[in-house]
Amino acid sequence: MDFIFCRITLSLHFSNDILWTKHDVFLKKRVKINVITKKILNKRKENIMEKKIIISSEKIPAAIGPYSPAVKVGKLLFVSGQLPVEPESGDLVKGDIQKQTKQILENLTVLLDLYSLTLKNVVKTTVFLKNMNNFSEFNKAYAQYFTEEFPARSCVEVARLPKDAEIEIEAIAICD
Repeated sequence: MDFIFCRITLSLHFSNDILWTKHDVFLKKRVKINVITKKILNKRKENIMEKKIIISSEKIPAAIGPYSPAVKVGKLLFVSGQLPVEPESGDLVKGDIQKQTKQILENLTVLLDLYSLTLKNVVKTTVFLKNMNNFSEFNKAYAQYFTEEFPARSCVEVARLPKDAEIEIEAIAICD
């Protein structure tokens, strides 16, 4: 029997202390068959996965729903979308987009400081603007906080934000 062996790809899936290995094998006439091999792991799941640490503090605005303000996993800190909220009062900051952007970035700075991080540790931000016509003014305020080694960034216009805010910013930071 004449078999043609073209390629084997390997992907790992962790599920209940079991390592699933998937092999894609191409045989004669390029018929693809999947062979799945199951191996029991010697390590427990906790040793493979980093622990999730929920971050919350009175120094930052409280979450307004069933989510965490930030979650640390390994060397990454995932910051939920931040609204322009004054931490002491919980009220939305009134004013133009620059004032609101500055409040968000001040709140982000305080949150990062809980882990001795700065805005230089931020590697990605996602910005949600209620009105893309505010992009230029937003960018001016943003540039006052991120002055070098800029993080990657996405910016999208949305129809509506919680508390009818004009802007929301989420971030991912790397912990040293």
